[in-house]
Amino acid sequence: MDAEILDPRFGALVIGHARLERLWTGGRWLEGPAWFAAGRYLVWSDIPNDRLLRWDETDGSVSVFRQPCHNENGHAVDHQGRLVSCEHRGRCVSRTEHDGTRRVIVDRVDGRRFNSPNDVTVAADGALWFTDPTYGIDSDYEGDAAPSEIGAAHLYRVDPEEGVAVPMVTDMLRPNGLCFSPDGQTLYVAETGRTHDPACPVEIRAYAMDGGRPARGRHFAACDAGLFDGLRCDVAGNVWAGAGDGARCHAPDGTLIGRIPLPEMAANLCFGGAKRNRLFITAQTSLYAIYLNIRGAA
Repeated sequence: MDAEILDPRFGALVIGHARLERLWTGGRWLEGPAWFAAGRYLVWSDIPNDRLLRWDETDGSVSVFRQPCHNENGHAVDHQGRLVSCEHRGRCVSRTEHDGTRRVIVDRVDGRRFNSPNDVTVAADGALWFTDPTYGIDSDYEGDAAPSEIGAAHLYRVDPEEGVAVPMVTDMLRPNGLCFSPDGQTLYVAETGRTHDPACPVEIRAYAMDGGRPARGRHFAACDAGLFDGLRCDVAGNVWAGAGDGARCHAPDGTLIGRIPLPEMAANLCFGGAKRNRLFITAQTSLYAIYLNIRGAA
């Protein structure tokens, strides 16, 4: 078995004979997987190489989806099946329309440019929630080095038609991966501020939603292997997270119940496949996948 069971609850989520597969390798820092069910393909970022890659489920082939790509990082698929992207170099959230054109949804808040939008999720009402740490402007490796015009890193909500960003979480040093619980009542956010402050806790915070806004956050889970990164929920409300030792799974009560170990750091992940029961994981240089006995939350 290519899974480590730490709690009996995890045993029900994995398949004993399902193997971890390395689908592709050759990147520098892979991120932002997004599954397109209609086309049966996965798109993901190779940020330092400034390209998006595409894996085809029908034949296992990998091709370049877009290059250059403004050093895109996290992605999501909106309710109309369009690709939503967090751009490091563009310092914006953009959308790829059905005809292939790029539309900038939002690139400023109160007249100031974003730092480098990192990860994004689509809420039930179609609004985009995204994090804006500084990793794309900290150096020239994943974007263009530049000072922050905001002077802080926040999590925002934007209606894609109105294009106005509203700060929603402002009490984190470097908010990173994010996802909603299946019922939309809890927002989970990874704190990666340890990269800039050794005293910053390595954790996932949970924010109860109150009237469409997140209330005060609480500690949900800690990580003892590097940092948490991308987050996704399954239909049972378990939180799957990229971490330094692979993909981790936390029960809704925060308990670490199991891992999918990897030989390199896991960055981000998403569910895909015909039944949404295949977990795709982007790591440092490689794309991995494993079938599970649970589906990802829609």
